[in-house]
Amino acid sequence: MSPVLAGVLQLLALIVALGLSYRPLGDHMAKVYSSEKHLRPEKWIYKAIGANPSVEMRWPAYLRGVLAFSAVSVLFLYLLQRVQGSLPGSLGFVSIDPDQAFNTAASFVANTNWQSYYGEQAMGHVVQTGGLAVQNFVSAAVGIAVAVALVRGFARSRTGELGNFWADLVRGTVRVLLPISVIGALVLVACGAIQNFSGIHEVGQFTGGSQQWNGGAVASQEVIKELGTNGGGYFNANSAHPFENPNGLSNLFEVYLILVIPFALTRTFGRMVGSLKQGYAILGTMAVIWVGFTALMMWTEFAGKGPAFELAGGAMEGKEARFGIGASAIFSVATTLTSTGAVNSFHSSNTGFGGGINLLGMQLGEIAPGGVGSGLYGMLIMAVIAVFIAGLMVGRTPEYLGKKIGTREIKFAACYILITPALVLCFTAASFVLDTPGHSMTNSGAHGFSEILYAYTSGANNNGSAFAGLNADTQWFNTTIGLAMLLGRFLPMVFVLALAGSLAEQTPVPETAGTLRTEKPLFTGLLVGTILIITGLTYFPALALGPLAEGLAA
Repeated sequence: MSPVLAGVLQLLALIVALGLSYRPLGDHMAKVYSSEKHLRPEKWIYKAIGANPSVEMRWPAYLRGVLAFSAVSVLFLYLLQRVQGSLPGSLGFVSIDPDQAFNTAASFVANTNWQSYYGEQAMGHVVQTGGLAVQNFVSAAVGIAVAVALVRGFARSRTGELGNFWADLVRGTVRVLLPISVIGALVLVACGAIQNFSGIHEVGQFTGGSQQWNGGAVASQEVIKELGTNGGGYFNANSAHPFENPNGLSNLFEVYLILVIPFALTRTFGRMVGSLKQGYAILGTMAVIWVGFTALMMWTEFAGKGPAFELAGGAMEGKEARFGIGASAIFSVATTLTSTGAVNSFHSSNTGFGGGINLLGMQLGEIAPGGVGSGLYGMLIMAVIAVFIAGLMVGRTPEYLGKKIGTREIKFAACYILITPALVLCFTAASFVLDTPGHSMTNSGAHGFSEILYAYTSGANNNGSAFAGLNADTQWFNTTIGLAMLLGRFLPMVFVLALAGSLAEQTPVPETAGTLRTEKPLFTGLLVGTILIITGLTYFPALALGPLAEGLAA
């Protein structure tokens, strides 16, 4: 079987698996976030944290819950790393330095999981399982909660109430993420991923010494790393490491985990707003971009020019031989079009255009299908922008799902789409103006520029993948990328929840003959065009200096 055919068959198998999961999982999540009943374990949690899950919140109160919980999480994870050297199960590792502890705490709480450290050489069992793995669950649950709050804003009328943050947080963790993670961890163990609390093993005798291998609760952390679109690996090689991703079957399963909840949330959206067709329109937009990007990535990686590429059948440099080009291309697009950041190949080793595809996937806002929760609310913000543009074209007040998109709503949407580009471009520019950050670059020229642009794109968009080649474990990068991750995660949430509150207060507008049909393929095409044009206008100059220049020079 040719490598190209193998890659296409894997993509088709993935699409079938996602299609089979779409309806049951989407309907289940709609029931979870619409139910008024509380499970007994959930009641215990509410009692422990002193929350009343039955109290409805307006958007400022909901936002305060998100920010307060996240602030406490950052502080807890920071302190846990700072005292690691005194904890049992530390495997002899010392406490983490302040700047790196801040960067890691911000990263995992922001659902970014950017790592400027070697996991197997820095973090013990307690920090990995009691700190990082816990944040993999709750940071994902926060993202879903904010998305659900925005959906309620569209679904409700004449009220500013968006639900209860604490109830949404707990339900998402207990009823959605935990059950799937338990089953998924068993699948990964069956595939060969390790799951233990053993120490460091010294194996083999080599010239100049031996090799050390860590044990760890890898399978349980790997599954929520992918399912929650987190991305932080137990080992530095991430999902290219055989302990995390043993074979081709586990690789395909991990890509499935990355995509299943973001895609299924579109059905949840359709259920909650009372129109499955609206959910299908959003799903269609996500699917068109995802399939298109995957096809482009496979083409550019298989068609790499040069004697080495031709002998290998494609751009094999930086790829894991167990997976090959097709599976690596599918994985890299899935991880950069979501906020996952997990990698099974070095993105820096992609062709010039391949690296550009990964960059552009993040710069779209990771909305196809995007991160858990963040993909849905990001796509709905783009839908609001698309409706506004359509309204300008025909000269009528724009409406979406029976809600008028007025001055206030479009200001919130505009602020949302401007925050991340501002963070990415300003921090990238500052890194080239100052002398010290440039010393961290392994490469010069267009590729070196792409390294730093990728780092801030990954951080501000809460992706977490690294281009490789950049030494980000410096005070400058640890601090600035940490700030980019926190601001890129929580500032957009302010405007998402403000928009949700504004929409929930409105009285529904009756549909007329002039109402834009947002459930039709025409709107899907308009939405895809809006996304690509806005991103192209924002990032094209930076992309031209990096991956485009490198690709054209090849």
